[in-house]
Amino acid sequence: MNSVEGLLAASVVSIQNSCFVYPACQNCLSRLILDSRRFNCLKCGCTGEAKSARYRYRLSLKIADTNDLFDITVFGSCLDPFFGVTAENLQRHIQDFNQLSGETNAEAFTGALVQAVETCFIGKRFIFGL
Repeated sequence: MNSVEGLLAASVVSIQNSCFVYPACQNCLSRLILDSRRFNCLKCGCTGEAKSARYRYRLSLKIADTNDLFDITVFGSCLDPFFGVTAENLQRHIQDFNQLSGETNAEAFTGALVQAVETCFIGKRFIFGL
């Protein structure tokens, strides 16, 4: 969906999940199925090596305007300025941290990332293109 049908000024009430990046098909932007060596897109049939999978931002939010609550999802590079890196680079940092720290500290990193995203977004007002 590239065309904007309307704009909504609303405040972020909560972050709906802690997974902010996903492996995305470069043809149709759908979530890829990854195994240790390969990826597969169930929507368009694209396949390739897992190490060459590209990542994309996906931020699910609960927002409120003056009258209503909405569940929305913001996708793509419009989130780069908020995270300070591309989704590809964020995923690389997460993988590097997990490899260096081991499984026990991976949850601590995820918790810190979620807390940073909550601090950046919750209570802030944005204009969303719908």
